[in-house]
Amino acid sequence: MPLLTSLHAWLPDMTQIRRDLHAWPELAFQETRTAETLNHLLQSWGIPTHTGLGGTGLVGHIAGKQPGRSIGLRADMDALPMAEVNTFPHASRNSGAMHACGHDGHMTMLLTAARYLAQERDFSGTVHVIFQPAEEGGAGARRMIEDGLFEDFPMDGVFGMHNWPGIPVGSFGLTDGPIMASSSNFKVTLQGRGAHGGMPHLGVDPVVAAAQLILAYQGILTREQDPLEAGVISVTQVRAGSADNVIPDSAELRGTVRTLTPEALDLIEARMHDITLHLGRALRCEADFQFIREYPATINHSDETALCTQVLIDLVGADQVNARVRPSMGAEDFSFMLQERPGCYVWIGNGTGDHRDSGHGQGPCMLHNSSYDFNDALIPLGAAYWISLVRRFLQSPESSAP
Repeated sequence: MPLLTSLHAWLPDMTQIRRDLHAWPELAFQETRTAETLNHLLQSWGIPTHTGLGGTGLVGHIAGKQPGRSIGLRADMDALPMAEVNTFPHASRNSGAMHACGHDGHMTMLLTAARYLAQERDFSGTVHVIFQPAEEGGAGARRMIEDGLFEDFPMDGVFGMHNWPGIPVGSFGLTDGPIMASSSNFKVTLQGRGAHGGMPHLGVDPVVAAAQLILAYQGILTREQDPLEAGVISVTQVRAGSADNVIPDSAELRGTVRTLTPEALDLIEARMHDITLHLGRALRCEADFQFIREYPATINHSDETALCTQVLIDLVGADQVNARVRPSMGAEDFSFMLQERPGCYVWIGNGTGDHRDSGHGQGPCMLHNSSYDFNDALIPLGAAYWISLVRRFLQSPESSAP
């Protein structure tokens, strides 16, 4: 029986699982019910598990018919801290939490693949199915690595997949090199001297200094960074003052920086630091600059990307695979895993939102939107990609994994 036909037979059951996960979202490092549900399902299919890695993460292990190489397949588990406006039956029942990024679907696609692989075991080697907590800002991938993910469960390669609204259902996107940006946050505190708003010469105005800094930061991108390099500096918070006629003592700026290469990130951080301190001093303010690198860029490895591209072409046809998709300036902590092992991260098309049941909100069906819902039609296709990748990877030559 063809692979997709077999997987489609399970779609009603797996859709029910996906919608249950959607109805009970849990935030970063709080995914206890989610992990228990996954653990129960995996064990019911004869898959041994290791729980508690990275806090609430778990790993299932599927051994093939004979020894061989090993591969890791990763799905994220956590929800976002936001309210859902959809009213269909599987809408969130946990106030203030929502699966608005499709992690419920990611888990279900991987569960479906694990179920099939455990039933057939038509490969040599070992498949590790990784269910990771805290992708949404908690760096759960790093926590799992620190807890011994790759030491305890050796892997010759590790692979990830994310649904992508706007890409048609049945299509995939990937690219060699950077596919997702790094994510860094900054905080600037400018200490001036308060005064009456009508007598500014008697004080030191930190608001004017903040305005100058906001403009100066953009000059880094337009006059110091290579124009062909991608980079974003967004000041997203400005906090100062409490009265219309009072120049405040201090002002605070916060924001995010995104780049696709470490070199661009090094340049931006160094120049933001220098501009903040020197411009602040020139405007008679004491300036404090803090820069926190959260997630590195998600950078696909060439050999593994070529392998995944061929797997996808064989699965859906070359016209449904964009092998040079434009990178996103969003961030993804699967980047930490790709720093440790070779692998590739792909996007699976989620469509435009026409799949949503009645009762969905009026907003667009985009990631991190309160009207979002994962497209259940992807479950067999995503699982088929995982299964096909396992078969191809575990029969391919030895990789250069450490």
